[in-house]
Amino acid sequence: MSGIIGHTTYAILAAKASEARGLPIAPLIRRHFSTYLCGAYLGCDVQTMPAAVCVDSGEEIGHGPSPVEKSPITGGAVRPWKFQFGGREIPPRELHFQFYGRAHLFIGWSKEDREIAIPLSEWLDYAADVAGDAIELFGPGERSLAYVFGWITHVAGDGLIKSVIDGINLNLIDGTYTAKNRPLQDLISFNEVGIGELGLNWAALLDDLAAVPVQPVQLHYMRSGKKQGRLGAHVADGWEPDNELLLRALLAENRRYQRIRNPRLVRQLTVKTAANAERVCDADLSRVAGGLTYMEMLEAAEKANFRHALWQMGEIIADAFAKIIDRQERLHDISTGVESPDWNELTRRWLK
Repeated sequence: MSGIIGHTTYAILAAKASEARGLPIAPLIRRHFSTYLCGAYLGCDVQTMPAAVCVDSGEEIGHGPSPVEKSPITGGAVRPWKFQFGGREIPPRELHFQFYGRAHLFIGWSKEDREIAIPLSEWLDYAADVAGDAIELFGPGERSLAYVFGWITHVAGDGLIKSVIDGINLNLIDGTYTAKNRPLQDLISFNEVGIGELGLNWAALLDDLAAVPVQPVQLHYMRSGKKQGRLGAHVADGWEPDNELLLRALLAENRRYQRIRNPRLVRQLTVKTAANAERVCDADLSRVAGGLTYMEMLEAAEKANFRHALWQMGEIIADAFAKIIDRQERLHDISTGVESPDWNELTRRWLK
């Protein structure tokens, strides 16, 4: 179960909803789409690292703090993977607890750090400060701001799909977001919505996303650099600049391992057509989903009106974009970058 497919889908739909509304951020997102999508996943899920190593093949497997009991490659033994930094070997679970809440703001904090969590009622103000700092401290280019708005889609998307923020009406098999229905959400978002309706080339999109360099603005919004800017002026607590080098190394690891995960995810999520013309999904995903076939998953998604829930996700995140723009005056004219004329327009001009 990927995580990246859902969050990338939410971000794409939010970008479309923003463009339909004429939000000033929409052209910038379009100009730096891979950076925006990288922010939508790696801008938040710092647990993107191996969980274990397959003893027989030597390949890294799993995902972060989730335990792996046997190799999905050979079925054989595994050994724990450790992050190498500064002469230390750090378990993924420790890194997850240290950094996950810092990226997600109001969810996922360890007990020791809950006092520096951002209240749900204040997260839009926090995001508006970060957006202003992306321009003033991490500009003058646009990529930092595109990355920040990608990150915003993840924070909002997690809040919505995990029912911390109200707004998503979804009861898919056994709830809104459960271990059993996550394979359905990934498979249908990948195949029916992504390929079938949006025409996405997932392999290329995920490859481009993982190639985006580490963005220093991420250390800022995770309060793992020096306290500065609008955010530093308004949020006094939780700044830990001593974590900067460790987090930079971890963010680079996220990108390295995501490039390994990408082809595996594409293979696992691609639905095939059997000899009897029935569409068939990966057997492991079917097992996690309670033994449902892909055709049964499609029926369950139709019954739950899953596409409507995705539409809600795009619209509600676009609402958050609009509220952040209202709070941050530096965003009001952000779309003033020159938009190149398309080929039809050039043809009309130049044929004369």
